[in-house]
Amino acid sequence: MRGLPQFRIKLYADGADLNDMVEEYKKGIVSGFTTNPTLMKKAGVSNYKEFAKAALKAIPDLPISFEVFSDDFPGMEREARKIGSWGNNVYIKIPVTNTKGESTARLVKKLSHDGLKLNVTAILALDQVKTVAKAISPDTSSIVSVFAGRIADTGVDPLPIMKEAEKILKTNPKAELLWASTRELLNLIQAESCGCHIITIPNDILKKVPLVGKDLDQLSLETVQMFYADAQSAGYKI
Repeated sequence: MRGLPQFRIKLYADGADLNDMVEEYKKGIVSGFTTNPTLMKKAGVSNYKEFAKAALKAIPDLPISFEVFSDDFPGMEREARKIGSWGNNVYIKIPVTNTKGESTARLVKKLSHDGLKLNVTAILALDQVKTVAKAISPDTSSIVSVFAGRIADTGVDPLPIMKEAEKILKTNPKAELLWASTRELLNLIQAESCGCHIITIPNDILKKVPLVGKDLDQLSLETVQMFYADAQSAGYKI
């Protein structure tokens, strides 16, 4: 059983470093993986298809999302169908709009009703969630990625939006709501409380999971001890 026993929500690792992905896979905590062109560029990936095939060979039994990168809809469709042919555990990431702000809903509907598993991404507004909910097929597995962290970056509380998104998607039993752009461990607690099915969580935040439920007085003492030890080891004097 993958995941953390104290949580129902599924944890997905977000990144494009193959070594890190394999390491997380072997730990048995994450239930899937997401990537995007920006993460691939950051990780130094030079050949999209070779990277994807290597990842799928190393991780054959968990969902992995790979994103299209064309900006025109025929190009997106062509890439989506190629990506979908790479494996049964592949989800195709389709941005909610292209760079001109034109909705991809018609393409999402076409691909989803053709049986392709989609991860509709870069969603920040409830109107977008409603549009995607109407487009995706009730017979095909899909992920709806709402960037809660980016919503919070604007000074807006994402919790009401995520709760409403969960209600909108509830009528589709094959649609999973994903809390994206996680900023801190608290987001894991918040995402589960909102009814999200999945959260993407970076490795540095995942390492903080043992802190959940920790006695705050004890954590305070350990923090003071850390400050003291670091000052001593640095040889500071006043």
